[in-house]
Amino acid sequence: MVKFDVRQLRYLSREEFRCLVSLEMGMKNHEIVPSELIASIANLRHGGCYKILRDLVQYKLIRYDHRNGIRGYHLTYAGYDYLALRSFSNQNVIYSIGNKIGVGKESDIYIAATEDGSQYVLKLHRLGRICFRKVKEKRDYLKRRKNASWLYLSRLAAEREFSFLKALHDRGYPVPEPLSWNRHAIVMKLVNGFPLSQVNHITNTAKVYTKLMSLIVRLAQMGLIHGDFNEFNLMIDEKERITVIDLPQMISTSHENAEYYFDRDVECIRTWFKKRYDFDSDDRPYLSDIICDSKVDAEMKASGYSRDITDDFEKMTLNKSPDDMWSEDLSSEEDEGNSEEASSDEEEEEEEEEECPALESDTDCKEELNDQSIEKKEASAGEDRESEEDEDSDTDDEINNKSYLPHRDKESNKKSAHQFTVYQKTNLSKDDIKRKVRKNEAKKRLKQNRIKKGEKYYINREKRAAASEIKGADSWF
Repeated sequence: MVKFDVRQLRYLSREEFRCLVSLEMGMKNHEIVPSELIASIANLRHGGCYKILRDLVQYKLIRYDHRNGIRGYHLTYAGYDYLALRSFSNQNVIYSIGNKIGVGKESDIYIAATEDGSQYVLKLHRLGRICFRKVKEKRDYLKRRKNASWLYLSRLAAEREFSFLKALHDRGYPVPEPLSWNRHAIVMKLVNGFPLSQVNHITNTAKVYTKLMSLIVRLAQMGLIHGDFNEFNLMIDEKERITVIDLPQMISTSHENAEYYFDRDVECIRTWFKKRYDFDSDDRPYLSDIICDSKVDAEMKASGYSRDITDDFEKMTLNKSPDDMWSEDLSSEEDEGNSEEASSDEEEEEEEEEECPALESDTDCKEELNDQSIEKKEASAGEDRESEEDEDSDTDDEINNKSYLPHRDKESNKKSAHQFTVYQKTNLSKDDIKRKVRKNEAKKRLKQNRIKKGEKYYINREKRAAASEIKGADSWF
């Protein structure tokens, strides 16, 4: 459980916030950010970054870590909370924070207020708790990525929930009105109601049941499925008006398991009403009977959405009547057919013109064709004779060259010294070889020991410097 204490927020200086932001920037590419990198990113005028990091560790906003020989720092949820609250205060969204009003497996909910005294809700996503560690398997926040920190996953969850809240609220769906989003935090309006899990009696049970089923159907008509539509994520007021909360796990109706999640949402409501209010009804919706009116899942890029061929077909046939479509297809086919026939006729005419150019009668054409065939035969016969003569000349050259082959073979078989390596036998005995190997191993051990001693000396030097600074600080009081 993360302790949320904002008392230290008013006392933090600009330099300390600058170090927190630089550490956040370094965590984009580093799991543990070295202090040298933080100092280079912060680039403070008078230095002192190392002292500020030490103070932030005391405030538990960052944590010092040492893994695999790497020393550095990483942000905690408290430090991430301070960065989000700082940005909200600069935007004049939040002025003060009150009590905690809700705790879940993925988030903590607090009451916040402005300078005017109007109350809002601050939701802080905190993924990575022990009760819900399989976020990467259950949710597709990372998509193609494999590894990420819990802080980054919380940021993605908050961003997705804020986008869903805004899209559904603009379409008149009963969700809290979102106001602002920063990092892993969302600010929304406070809902005057109670969770359905805390309500023991409802005056008109059938009416509330039908409302809940209609809300599930309305979501499916927009191409979305809640995925966690149960008594803990439903708020009801005194006039029995319903408000839906907790939306980051929403999926698309085109998801491969959409029907399973839709039926699970419906069964959660049915079992709860039967268990708590002793109300049972066979009237229930089915996903196969629902027609999507607006595709909010495509706009929000909900998990499981896939572009179908029907989407491309709708774009092609947009603002076109079926008669126009069929007439365009037929006209295009006729044009292609006419063009093919015309091209084939032209090719035949050209071939005929090439065979007998400038001739008027069929007899003249036949005579010329016969003359051309005779000329071709004579030309082919001449070519055969030339090829035979060339072959004879090649054989004569081979016979003449055979007398020089032995001399040429000797020159070609001579190999230069760089074409092969010479291995020399060593006169060393087995004992001498073992001694050499032991000497080499001893040298390697000496080098490793020197490196270890240097690291220990470096660590001890840092400890001495820190102790001297602490003594010097005590002397001022």
